[in-house]
Amino acid sequence: MERRKDAYTPAVRAASSDLADPVGAIEAVFRELDPLSLAGLILFCSSRYDLAAVADAISERSEGITVIGCTSSGEISPEGISEGTITAIGFPAEHFAMSAMRFEALDQFDTGHAHRAVRELVASAAEHSRHLGPDISRAALFLVDGLSHREEMLTVTVQDALGEIPLIGGSSGDGLDFRETFVLHEGAFRRDAALVAILSSTHRMQAFRSQHYKPGKVKMVITGADPVDRIVHEVNAEPAAQEYARLAGVSIAELGPEVFASHPPMVRAGGEYYCRSIQSANPDGSLTFYCAIDEGVVLTLGEAHDVMHELEGLFDRLDEAVGGIDRVIGFDCVLNSVDLRQRQLRRDVSNLFAARRVVGFNTYGEQFHALHVNQSFSGLAIGR
Repeated sequence: MERRKDAYTPAVRAASSDLADPVGAIEAVFRELDPLSLAGLILFCSSRYDLAAVADAISERSEGITVIGCTSSGEISPEGISEGTITAIGFPAEHFAMSAMRFEALDQFDTGHAHRAVRELVASAAEHSRHLGPDISRAALFLVDGLSHREEMLTVTVQDALGEIPLIGGSSGDGLDFRETFVLHEGAFRRDAALVAILSSTHRMQAFRSQHYKPGKVKMVITGADPVDRIVHEVNAEPAAQEYARLAGVSIAELGPEVFASHPPMVRAGGEYYCRSIQSANPDGSLTFYCAIDEGVVLTLGEAHDVMHELEGLFDRLDEAVGGIDRVIGFDCVLNSVDLRQRQLRRDVSNLFAARRVVGFNTYGEQFHALHVNQSFSGLAIGR
């Protein structure tokens, strides 16, 4: 059932454009955001755009403003689920402060240096938000190159350094092409990089993670894997793609995003189940995963449940937690989008996202506190 938008005007601004010309699209977005009044903004850009032109257009219009962003596998605009857009969220300086930093060369990530850098960012954020008064809520927004394969190490290190500040974020995307993914910081789209931005506000904020998959009865064991590249060669001592297809009840020829979305492997950790989603079936019969995987891991095939019911319940709980939702920053796995399309639920969820003022993007993975997860809908609810 479609929920009608109420008459409330959010303090956190959001805008989107699907104009083909990157400069025209940025101009349209920035007209709505009024950048000179912002403490910072976060931007999600379809990979169809000329990224250099987008970055130049942003730089010309955002001097003195903290800007972070990334490429996307689809966007959640103020109108709902979208594709091929530039979508942005602006945080008014009257009620927000934002401080950001960047890690580069993730293959050479130094945990000790990173921990110190994040602690310095925490101190800087406290100083830069002092003008907002004593009653401040904080959260850390995290964006990372979605093909870096370094999310697990980064999230553990960054969340530890953040202390009580919750981390929430997403891995940048490239549709379902898996060729190049970027994050945006200091006037350029960058590969092999990650961003941390601390958002401070007089508004209440609540980080969240949800998934509409539950573990089924079919189990499997990873018996051959390359953890560094997230490749599984054997499942149950059989070629991985062949055995997964058998367990999912499909042929190897049918393996693709639709099957991976509707039959996600799940792992149990700390009493909860988390999706360990498959990115691709490879010509050599192996499977590439979106997240860390290793030999000996026991997986359970997941089954989708009532998406609309669970999302409605989630938004009701968030609304209560923050005293009424002003805006939700949403990080939604690209495989969720695939699953919604094949179950003909895309329009219903899109309308719900618009009504509940969700803005964000489709990811190659989501980060919640110290976890890197898949096939979740995660994000940050900001109160009125």
